[in-house]
Amino acid sequence: MAEILRVQDLKVNYGAIKAVKGISFTVNEGEIVTLIGANGAGKTTTLHAISALEKATEGTVTFCGTDITHMEAHKIIRLGLAQVPEGRRVFAGLTVQQNLEMGAYTRVDSAAEIQKDYDKVFDWLPRLKERRRQMAGTLSGGEQQMLAIGRALMSKPKMLLLDEPSMGLSPLLVKEIFHIIQEVNKSGVTVLLVEQNAKMALEIANRAYVLETGLIKMQGDSKELANNIEVRKAYLGC
Repeated sequence: MAEILRVQDLKVNYGAIKAVKGISFTVNEGEIVTLIGANGAGKTTTLHAISALEKATEGTVTFCGTDITHMEAHKIIRLGLAQVPEGRRVFAGLTVQQNLEMGAYTRVDSAAEIQKDYDKVFDWLPRLKERRRQMAGTLSGGEQQMLAIGRALMSKPKMLLLDEPSMGLSPLLVKEIFHIIQEVNKSGVTVLLVEQNAKMALEIANRAYVLETGLIKMQGDSKELANNIEVRKAYLGC
């Protein structure tokens, strides 16, 4: 498989606080790769540095062969890298349809091509089609998470960064969201998943990296890590 993302010696500081202390990892086309770890491990900061929502202190981020370390966020989206943020962050005062339109704002292809992607999103997320005229702020937490994913997909990404998609959801909705992630991946979208629900993340991922206090402590095949005694004790509760 061809490499789509390379993070090399990435460091991110918040003043005197070293949130990410020099991590390196890769993601190949078509994979689901997960970053797992406790609160404060540096997972979200890593995603933010990749998508230019935080400035890297040192290191490089390469996407599809292009150095995007210091590129502006909207230009990174145009290259095909989209992020679904922690906490959904939908536009509460806009309708479902308008939120999806915001996801497509960087696109310059034809209206017909954009319409095809609306149809695809509604096929994956039929609940959004039912609620397309409803204000996003009135949706349930699970529906807002679906909308956040759908909005990112409307940018036509090659790769999707997902930050804690299961946060605050019931077990039934968590299963539904993870099923959607798998379906999106099967369509050809590479996924980098940050998730505290390590059990579910390791079940769907090809490979995993374990972050602790800003450093990668373990990495490997997700099934092997799921059977690792240290991982099971620290993250799987067994």
